[in-house]
Amino acid sequence: MALPPLFDRLRLPVIGSPLFIISVPDLVIAQCKAGIVGSFPALNARPQSLLDEWLHRITEELAAWDRANPDTPAAPFAVNQIVHRSNDRLEADLHTCAKWKVPIVITSLGARPELNDAVHSWGGITLHDVIDDRFAHKAVEKGADGLILVAAGAGGHAGRLNPFAFVQEVREWFDGPLILSGAIATGRAILAAQVMGADLAYIGSPFIATDEANAVDAYKQGIVEGRAADIIYSNLFTGVHGNYLRSSIVAAGLDPEKLPESDPSAMNFGGAKAWKEIWGSGQGIGAVSAIEPAAVRVERLKREYAAAKAALG
Repeated sequence: MALPPLFDRLRLPVIGSPLFIISVPDLVIAQCKAGIVGSFPALNARPQSLLDEWLHRITEELAAWDRANPDTPAAPFAVNQIVHRSNDRLEADLHTCAKWKVPIVITSLGARPELNDAVHSWGGITLHDVIDDRFAHKAVEKGADGLILVAAGAGGHAGRLNPFAFVQEVREWFDGPLILSGAIATGRAILAAQVMGADLAYIGSPFIATDEANAVDAYKQGIVEGRAADIIYSNLFTGVHGNYLRSSIVAAGLDPEKLPESDPSAMNFGGAKAWKEIWGSGQGIGAVSAIEPAAVRVERLKREYAAAKAALG
């Protein structure tokens, strides 16, 4: 199945994943201008009224870019919605997205047919992130247009499945848009995701170490200095298992090797103050060697991707 036409604007088959706190308009706009999908969690805009301002700015700046650069138009942007019942802003945020006709809505932690229908009503598409084949089936049954497979090694909330096995299982029955997430940080890895059967790569952690990211300097430097072995998998901080930088856990006075389990029924996605300096990260950060503008990072990925394709003939 071909990708929806809005992806024709991509100059690299990548979605910049929505990063809690970190993804703000500066980063999203830079990613879209560079030719990849930029995205952000709706909950990053606080208070809720700020979401309208963000979407106004993103829409206007990308439209201005398109007028000035007709040969290299901006890629579409996406807004991530947490569908879990703990998100009491969902209805208001969805209404704001409808106002601006957000082209792509990424849904997490719950699949709802009425949300998919709402996005379709204004001409948008929905991509739902899942951690296994069972959740993938549920998402498609409830109307999601595409799937984001969150495999082992992905930053933030992540699954346990090997990407080879995960993509293979889903591709046995689903021929729609498929995006792979999990330790993808180079152009070679983007091509590898496509060879496995994915359409696009989902990249997050490398964009933490960019000038536009809303992250403190120590967090950005932690991404630059970190390696795969520095990533800890735990559900302590939100109630959902995810990957986090070891250094931030140690700085919080905790033993990364002896973290207690959290109660999944007490999910928290609002950035509880107790864990505000626990930093999410994927296992692919060993490929990140400097803090630089997002456009520079995307250009490097483009060169690596082109070189990898050329090497395959």
